[in-house]
Amino acid sequence: MLNSTQVSYFTLAAYFDTKQFKYLFFMFVLSLYVLIISCNVLLIVLICVNRTLHEPMFLFLCSLFVNELYGSCCLFPLLLVQILSDVHIISAPLCFMQIFCLYTYVSIEFLNLAAMSYDRYLAICHPLNYHSLMTLKKVTVFITAAWITAYLVVSCTTSLSFSLQLCGNVINKMYCDNYSIVKLACSDITVNNIYGLFIAALCVFGPLGIILYTYMRILKVCFSGSKQTRQKAVSTCTPHLASLINFSFGICFEVLQSRFNMSTVPNVITVLLSLYYVTCQPLFSPVMYGLKLSKIRSMWKRLFWK
Repeated sequence: MLNSTQVSYFTLAAYFDTKQFKYLFFMFVLSLYVLIISCNVLLIVLICVNRTLHEPMFLFLCSLFVNELYGSCCLFPLLLVQILSDVHIISAPLCFMQIFCLYTYVSIEFLNLAAMSYDRYLAICHPLNYHSLMTLKKVTVFITAAWITAYLVVSCTTSLSFSLQLCGNVINKMYCDNYSIVKLACSDITVNNIYGLFIAALCVFGPLGIILYTYMRILKVCFSGSKQTRQKAVSTCTPHLASLINFSFGICFEVLQSRFNMSTVPNVITVLLSLYYVTCQPLFSPVMYGLKLSKIRSMWKRLFWK
């Protein structure tokens, strides 16, 4: 029985021998990582340098794109190293740091999406009072609160897991996650489970409840409003809903394959499902918003024409 501070490394057991194809996989993952960085950085720069985009919706988007960069940086560098490595181990401090980063990424993503849904609710349901209700000061408060809340609650999660007594150091994943560490525990994990439910309520179900409420109100206004109101709702809410659904499915895949026996499922499918939320979402969001929002599209056209 060892305290986690005495475990010097963890073994990532989900990697399998790809033989001569590992360099091909490495180039594919590296290309995906470069594409994610390029798309998100370009949109962040586009929003920052164009004063016409200094509106609440685009500032929330900027925060979302920064979080996509943050989430991808939590996974891809270590993933690239592991693909080329013959021994798939990770040091304990680096493992807990990855847990902290990935969990803050997920929390910030949901909180950001909730703030964006509230912004769309005000813009569509209260258009005349929108600029007085959603000021730049309030946008700053929402964004700051989302990031600080995520960092505070996940810090406690990581600390609780770090103090556990562990009976092993083998993680059946391609990266470190908190549930895999908790499953290795020999000591009582009641506090971890209770706090895990608290985090889920605060950073997942709470934001989803806000999103559900705001979209119910938006739908009500759309059905009783004019054609112009419906067009505005569709044009601005479609990328948000698509991003939310994509990310939620990715998280569901990860939770299901972590909690249930997946031995009958091919290893490749299990790996893809576990990586989906942190590999596809960082690329899906900038592409979806970049293609669907007319102001961003027009900025791209001006840039390319120049």
